[in-house]
Amino acid sequence: MREAAKKHNIILNIQSAQQDMSEQQAQIENFITERVDAMVVCPVDSDTVAGAIKRANQAKIPVFTADIAANGGDVVCHIASDNVKGGELAGEYMAKLLGGKGQIIIIDHPAVVSVQDRTKGFVKSISKYPGIKIIARPPGEGQRTTAMDVMENMLQAHPDIKGVFAINDSTALGALAALRQAKRNDIVIVGYDGDPEARREILAGTQLKADAVQYPRKIGATTIEIVAKYLNGEKVPKKVPIEVGIIDKASLEAGK
Repeated sequence: MREAAKKHNIILNIQSAQQDMSEQQAQIENFITERVDAMVVCPVDSDTVAGAIKRANQAKIPVFTADIAANGGDVVCHIASDNVKGGELAGEYMAKLLGGKGQIIIIDHPAVVSVQDRTKGFVKSISKYPGIKIIARPPGEGQRTTAMDVMENMLQAHPDIKGVFAINDSTALGALAALRQAKRNDIVIVGYDGDPEARREILAGTQLKADAVQYPRKIGATTIEIVAKYLNGEKVPKKVPIEVGIIDKASLEAGK
């Protein structure tokens, strides 16, 4: 975003709510008070953020969303990974790992639209394999410590689990920690994001076997390009999907 903003002479004020919805609402209110020319929001909660976006709408400030969509309010354009496709890729990889059979869980985070899209794609792919059963979808809040607790509980409740789809890498790494602690080397994880720590675990041959990956630099640059076009009076689409991919040990070793 910063690199693209320099090119377009856009002044950025980047703030993080640190996963605190009340903090994000306060930040949006401050931006409204400052009369910014445009606002990019990455919602902490897709539903709750709608009220703040509507207040920005009333103030005639154009709002864009990046990475995570908002369920409400008038958003000029949403720029994000094709999360449904990413979920599909993760599902196909999981099916290949399991040879088309086994019990699996999804450690979910349904409050976020992008996660809903990921799980939608994953379930779509898994549905092609009648030998694979999704037996639970506990929420892990997208947080490592919560996901670790969830995984520990799932091992107690469903000892025959063979696979875990983790909706982001914090979730995947939390689940991996629980599997290590329980010495359950027979369970595989497919994650989402391709963070550096997750890449190292995949390369090391741990139970985290693969990640659907996003391209955040492209999301950021494209977001600024869309904002610049809109401020220059050009028409922009309501949604701009960004490509996704999948990485595993072989692809990382090949430098991909």
